[in-house]
Amino acid sequence: MFILASLVIIAQSVLFAVVWYSYYRGLIFEPFWNKGNWVLIAMYALLLILFSRLFGGLRVGYLKRLDDIYSLALAGICSNVVIYLQITLINRWFLSPIPLLIMTLVQFVVIVAWTFGSRYIFNHLYGARRMLVIYGDRKPDQLIKKMGSRKDKYNISGQVHIDAGERAIYQMMRKYEAVIIWDLPSQIRNKYLKYCFAHSIRCYVTPKISDVILTGTDRIHLFDTPLLVARNIGLNAEQIVVKRAMDIVISILGIILSSPIMILCALAVKLCDGGPVFYRQERLTQNGRTFRIFKFRSMRVDSEGGNALLASKHDSRITPVGKVLRNLHFDELPQLFNVLAGDMSLVGPRPERKVLMKEYQKEIPEFYYRLKVKAGLTGYAQVYGKYNTTPYDKLKLDLFYIENYSVILDIKLMFMTARILFQKETSEGVEDEQSNALLDSVREDGEK
Repeated sequence: MFILASLVIIAQSVLFAVVWYSYYRGLIFEPFWNKGNWVLIAMYALLLILFSRLFGGLRVGYLKRLDDIYSLALAGICSNVVIYLQITLINRWFLSPIPLLIMTLVQFVVIVAWTFGSRYIFNHLYGARRMLVIYGDRKPDQLIKKMGSRKDKYNISGQVHIDAGERAIYQMMRKYEAVIIWDLPSQIRNKYLKYCFAHSIRCYVTPKISDVILTGTDRIHLFDTPLLVARNIGLNAEQIVVKRAMDIVISILGIILSSPIMILCALAVKLCDGGPVFYRQERLTQNGRTFRIFKFRSMRVDSEGGNALLASKHDSRITPVGKVLRNLHFDELPQLFNVLAGDMSLVGPRPERKVLMKEYQKEIPEFYYRLKVKAGLTGYAQVYGKYNTTPYDKLKLDLFYIENYSVILDIKLMFMTARILFQKETSEGVEDEQSNALLDSVREDGEK
């Protein structure tokens, strides 16, 4: 897999080397000696690796083919923009970007060919594993449906309820290449987890909230006793200062760069039905503080009628202009002003309405844990989930972010947000019969 990932980087770097030697090198004011040329090409390769890793495009066999192509294409475009600016600095003036644009098109062809070729090799080396699902009171239908969309990677060929008994389940586990432990109470789950470890069986586990909290712990040793320390304070002082500084700088740049788009969006909303351009609504941020969020209006005026309703897949309340804005996520652009004002951060859990928060807490008392940090314009749950992700799964994703926070993670999530902007499922509403994102049997009380 490392060799396959290296091939796409090498191929694109060779393309840049051809463009550099055949065009740009002869035009710059003071041409490089050989080593200088090699350093520039190596820097381009490093840019490709950096952006590809940020967008998750080098994980062979992990993403869908279209996601692979999209991620690597974005990485190539970002690398080409940076290297063009670098060439401009070397030359001390602008040169024609046409050769790099042509190179970008050729790169896209290389990326498509590499994606299909690497997937073909991956599928022949590592076929879909035969998997057994061990479940309890919560049926695994939703999980099986999701995994069924990746039949090249997952082959769920068996299911067993814990009522079958430990001995029978242990015998079944030895017949499969992997096991999925689906949302079992901790004391039951741990038995099967240890059995998998003892017999070197690949195991997929749905984590409990307590497991997610433990991912952010520090490992220390009290003499010969290992300890895990959960500080449970959210972000520390240094992280808060750096995060706020980054919010101010990037939100100002974002407002300036997106102002033409926001003007066009405002005109489109106004001309569509003559109603107000902005939609204002009270949402919750850090420690339960309320603030008024700004969005471009995408629904009819007074569409909720006093009730808190999430948008559904075929929601008739969404205007024609609103549908386009929601699919492109342009309706969220005014929230850059919320970030600048300090009510939100660029990255963090998405802000919920107070009434929906209370509904979710009836089923998931821990849902307020998301309020340990400021609400965000984008977040872990937005990058790895989608609009209609269940609140329980959304909570776990947001806790992963809070417990593993770093500036690098914020930067990575901002870059990965660009990858999901045009993916339909990220803005797809809940089912038409649902008023919120809760599903039957949202969680199982297994945090013991």
